[in-house]
Amino acid sequence: MSDTGYGDFEFERKFLVRALPDAVLSEPDPVLIVQSYFLAAEGYALRIRLQAPAPRVPVPAAVDESALLDELADAFTFCALTAKGPYVGGTRYEAERELDVSVGLAMVRLGGAKVVKYRHSVWLGTDGWVLDAFLGRNAPLIVAECERGGPVTDLAIPEFCVTELTGDPRFTNDSLASAPFEGWADEFERELEQTGPRFLEEFGRNELGTSS
Repeated sequence: MSDTGYGDFEFERKFLVRALPDAVLSEPDPVLIVQSYFLAAEGYALRIRLQAPAPRVPVPAAVDESALLDELADAFTFCALTAKGPYVGGTRYEAERELDVSVGLAMVRLGGAKVVKYRHSVWLGTDGWVLDAFLGRNAPLIVAECERGGPVTDLAIPEFCVTELTGDPRFTNDSLASAPFEGWADEFERELEQTGPRFLEEFGRNELGTSS
């Protein structure tokens, strides 16, 4: 993001989604992502990401990660090594370096806690959104994310967003790799039922419930 004047910093807000909306399902096929975390502690992370076009046969939610890597070994088209810093007010340091796919695949096979997901992209209003539908031990979690080149303020929040997850460390991908959603999903649902939805107010005006 150097062209924005913020260097290697990303700005985003995250939200819980129950089901992929029609606006997303009507878009082109998603990207299948496998991420392997070699460090994930105190908000810092070192990650390798592999990406492949969505396979013709959908990957089952209860995916076997090793089998998936073998099955898609020749399908991955992109790989990157990324260093991340802790979240601070919807902002996180992120520096990325593209890797040779074969080298990245070998490293992912050798180790690191993994996250597997489908990433859907859609343009809503003036913002681009991505929706990550997680597989494996993080299914059926779906997280929507709006990212900008600067602070994500005065956001039109689509109606499919149930509650805001920005700043909740449990929902970072590096946390989900080591503490999958399946282990605390029930606890989170009870928490949400007790407290109700939340939408952070420190990012300016929220326009809630815009059409998807």
